[in-house]
This record gives sequence, C-alpha cells and structure tokens, in this order.
Amino acid sequence: MGKQEMNKTVSIAILAALVTAAGCDGGRRERRDTGQAKQADIAVSGAWALYPMMVRWVEAYSKTNSGARIDVSAGGAGKGITDVLAGAVDIAMVSRELHQEEIDKGAWAIPVVKDAVVITVNAGNPCLKDIMSKGLSRQSASAIWTTGTATNWQQIGAEISAPIRVYTRSDACGAAETLAAWLGVRQEDLRGVAVYGDPGVAEAVRRDSLAIGYNNIAFAYDLATGETISGLRILPLDADGNGTADPEELVVENLKKISAAVADGRYPFPPARILNLVTKGRPERPEVIEFLEWILAEGQDFAEQAGYVALDKPGLVSARQKLLSK
Repeated sequence: MGKQEMNKTVSIAILAALVTAAGCDGGRRERRDTGQAKQADIAVSGAWALYPMMVRWVEAYSKTNSGARIDVSAGGAGKGITDVLAGAVDIAMVSRELHQEEIDKGAWAIPVVKDAVVITVNAGNPCLKDIMSKGLSRQSASAIWTTGTATNWQQIGAEISAPIRVYTRSDACGAAETLAAWLGVRQEDLRGVAVYGDPGVAEAVRRDSLAIGYNNIAFAYDLATGETISGLRILPLDADGNGTADPEELVVENLKKISAAVADGRYPFPPARILNLVTKGRPERPEVIEFLEWILAEGQDFAEQAGYVALDKPGLVSARQKLLSK
C-alpha cells in the first residue's frame, strides 16, 4: 500500500472514530437532564457528500458546546430523507434539491455549503493521456451513462481501442441525481455496475484500469495534500463541447483549483451543487436551531479545510433568515 493509500485509509478511520466517539445508535432522543450538564442529543443521517463535513462540524461544535451529543451516520441522501420524515433523526444530510413529494410530506431545507460531483477514471488507464487532453463532454457522458452508445474509449477520443467499464451508485444518492441532472435524466436512468456509497465507487475505479465513475470531491481528493486520491484521475469537463479540455476547463487538477472553480461558477452547475440540511418542518428544538445557526456562522470557517466551498454572503444571509424567521 502506497503512502497516499495509507493516508486515505487513516483519514477514513479518523472519520469513523469521530462518529463513534459522538455515538452511533442513530435514533432520535429527547433532551435529558442528567443532574449535571444538560445534553442536547441530535441525530443526523444521510448523504455521503456531506458526511466528512458534518463530522468536522460535530468535532468543532463539541469543543465549545461540551453538553452537545450529536450522532452522525451516512447512507445516502435518500436514506437521510426517509429517516428524517419518519422522525428517526433530527437532521438529514441531502446533496440535492428536495423533490416536491418530500416537501409535501414536510421536508424543510436550508443550504449549508457547496461542492461538486467529478468524473473519475483509473490512473493506469491506457487511454489516459488522450482522454485527459480532450476532457469529457456532456454528450460523451450521456453516451456512457444513459444511452450506452459509447462502450469503447476510442468512441470518446482515445487512439487506443479498449472497453469502457462503467460504474454508478446503487444507493439513492445526491451524487447520482446530480450527474443525472447534468445529463438531463434521473438516477434510475444511469447505466453501469452499481456500487454502494462514495467510498465504494472510488475503490471500484481504483481497482479497474478501464473504469469510469463519479464521486463527490471529498472522496476524490486527499484532504491532507489536496491532490487526487492515489489510483484515481479526475477528468476535466469539456463544457463547450469543442473536443478539447481548454485552459479555462482545466480546474480539476487539485482540490484548491476545483474549489475555486465551484466558488466562482467556472465549474458547470450541475455537476457543481449546493448541499442542504433538512428537517421535518421548520426546526423547533432549541438544540437543533442552535447547531444549524452555528453551521451558518462559525461552521463556514471549516468548509475549505474539509474540502468544501462556503456559501457566499448573500446565500448565508438568506439561509439565516429562513432558519430564524417565524
């Protein structure tokens, strides 16, 4: 195992340890008086896209709010929505816009940070030089994931003939819905070998030299170094469809570049997106409101170091008004 693989393994282990330390029973509990400090129990579940960010927030929030006990679990945006609407958790992490049927059932969302979905390929792909220089257009991505008409790397600009092995997500998730939205379809229309979770797709692509997949940026870049995870490469998007990854489209080389491109709108939206936290109805418990308010204030300072893009000032003002207005 190389050094970067070890770093990634350690990073994932640290995330798991932080969640375990916070408590992992995942159910909703009422505030209770222990006779000493009052504990504010908040349960959170949902999108892998927000999981590393939420773990970082919980770690920082707990340092200045010692009575707060916040449990976090990942399982996809769909699971988060199901959990919060069922009353199993207080907050859902959702990496997409709400569906109308979810709103009709009481789902209430506020934006908290931005990120993006990126296209991943294996670092050992024999066609890597060609496909990196040409980038991936929306038309080519559609031919890979939706119509299935692109089955060979030559069909999307490579000189070498080699099959494309396509991966997608098996769980209901914001990453798949975001990719699908870019292609003008829905998640269920995406083709490929279905793999569970962001880490699962990243690992599948790392193990298959002819693979193509997609990941949230927090699972495609090493947060310690800012470089692409060892074994992966990120394809630039040929946004104008001219068959070349132009200089202004070369924004995926490292985390700093893509974050800047998401922040200023140079990376297409979608697959750039806003990430949301969702409750069932407007939150009423003071503990939940205080935590969400902290995320929209001090919490934004942790976005960059966790691999995300903080909301701009107008976005923050709007989100705070939505949270605190009666």
